[in-house]
Amino acid sequence: MLPSRRVVVTGVGLVTPLGVGVEQSWRRLLAGETAVRRLPSLDGLPAQIAAPVPREGEGGFSLAGCGLAAPGDETSLSTFVQFALAAADEALVQARWSPETRAEQERTGVAIGSGIGGLSDIVEASDALRERGARRVSPFFIPRMLVNMAAGQVSIRAGLRGPSAAPATACATGAHALADGLGMIRSGEADVVVAGGAEACIEPLAVAGFARARALATSYNDAAAAPGASRPFDAERAGFVIGEGAAVMVLEEEGHARRRGATPLAELRAVGLSSDAHHITAPPDRLPGPGLDRISTPSGPTRLSRLPLPVISATSRLRLFSAHSRRTSHRLGSTTSRCRRTTSPRIESE
Repeated sequence: MLPSRRVVVTGVGLVTPLGVGVEQSWRRLLAGETAVRRLPSLDGLPAQIAAPVPREGEGGFSLAGCGLAAPGDETSLSTFVQFALAAADEALVQARWSPETRAEQERTGVAIGSGIGGLSDIVEASDALRERGARRVSPFFIPRMLVNMAAGQVSIRAGLRGPSAAPATACATGAHALADGLGMIRSGEADVVVAGGAEACIEPLAVAGFARARALATSYNDAAAAPGASRPFDAERAGFVIGEGAAVMVLEEEGHARRRGATPLAELRAVGLSSDAHHITAPPDRLPGPGLDRISTPSGPTRLSRLPLPVISATSRLRLFSAHSRRTSHRLGSTTSRCRRTTSPRIESE
């Protein structure tokens, strides 16, 4: 561990149900807009609403303007990988980081995960095998559906030869990827890491499975009610709304960023990792033991109680949200099942 290696964010990229790009998503978010709507493809299921990424109109998704895309990607790459490419491209452009030398490439890593990966590809290949035989399974099936292909394709397209990670820890995947990136830089393995998550599983099988787990909001299937379904902080919350998209950040060692004239947008100070050792899906009624406040800081592992008050209070609010959100019909415990992530959002703007 290199204690002096502080980590900053120098680029951000988004593909969200509110539109493609940080500016589009942020503008619509501030305007109070929602992208939750009823989908005909989910008719007959317990939950018939979702938050898909728009494919047309203002902010609609397309690989046409993506600098990491190539002709034919729309058919050869799974949707979640396409989202990851677009988000990574935006983040790298904002960070003004395009490693040219072999040394720069080897010092730039990737940590992009996905909770499920190419589920639609699995469903389609299974149907093809059952109905038409093995020869009708696409040769692109395996490279389309693997969770690690988002990180792999970003690495290939951007020429990033440093360490690579592709966490798959359900709803904690994005935070997990940031933690992996933070660790790569802090340990000295990399100077820059492209980190984030991507998902695209608005698929009847996924909706059926989450509904069976009593995880989804199922009381808002009318088109008029759909926009009000996602309400994680409301007393009447009753599950989540399935969505899709990608979010990617360029994490960078502070000295490296300043030497090349990059603008730090924020600083990633600490990440915590622990397990509740309780149940595969159901979180415990009480937060167990002191292990949950163990986090990684620039000076090494520490406890929340030893951090400055602004960090403690911000982290406590996140943990309160985690505990608060579990008192719903969501039995999967988004950030608590197999791995609990607590990230400190202490921001130091430049």
